[in-house]
Amino acid sequence: MRFPSTRALKGGGDATPFPGDLTIKDVTRPLSIDLEFNGSATDVYGNERVGFEGSTDILRSDWGLTWNAALETGGVMVSDKVKLNFDISAIKAAAPQA
Repeated sequence: MRFPSTRALKGGGDATPFPGDLTIKDVTRPLSIDLEFNGSATDVYGNERVGFEGSTDILRSDWGLTWNAALETGGVMVSDKVKLNFDISAIKAAAPQA
């Protein structure tokens, strides 16, 4: 699974849409995740670090994931709807040296 962002957005509300392309098993589809800013701090190495968290629901079948098994009691073993949870810690890139 990969989720590179397609652009960074600054938001002023509780959650900021974070667009990107989610790839699962060679299938890539656009996806936007609402991320909440958790704050920033300087870590023990002197790096400026920021944190975000968020979640979104996807349908496995949209990425070609269709395996399933019927249960004796009815229904199926794995739901098509899956919740993805994100807990992101990012470090500010150093300025390029001349």
